Amino acid sequence: MSTSSDTARTTAPTAPAAPETGAHTPEAAGVIRDARRRIDDLDGRIIGLVQERMAVSAVIQRERITSGGRRVNLSREMEVLAHYRNQLGRPGTALAMTLLELSRGRV
Repeated sequence: MSTSSDTARTTAPTAPAAPETGAHTPEAAGVIRDARRRIDDLDGRIIGLVQERMAVSAVIQRERITSGGRRVNLSREMEVLAHYRNQLGRPGTALAMTLLELSRGRV
């Protein structure tokens, strides 16, 4: 039979062993720190790819305008939005919109 003090001991939250990670064990804290380093590396690479995408988009826009076209090609943007939505679901649409906004430059 369990007593109320037993219940309190097993259900009371414990303080994290590594508050900066929120982990309750040193092992979990190590895994989290390693994963965060990987995320930081991935974020750096993603930012670099976004900057590269922006540069390529600028080339496309310049050539389109130079040839008498418009800066923005709405049908192409719809393709990009659909691609991101199909691959990532609804949040993918928001991500694609952000990428398109970053890549358009000043309209």
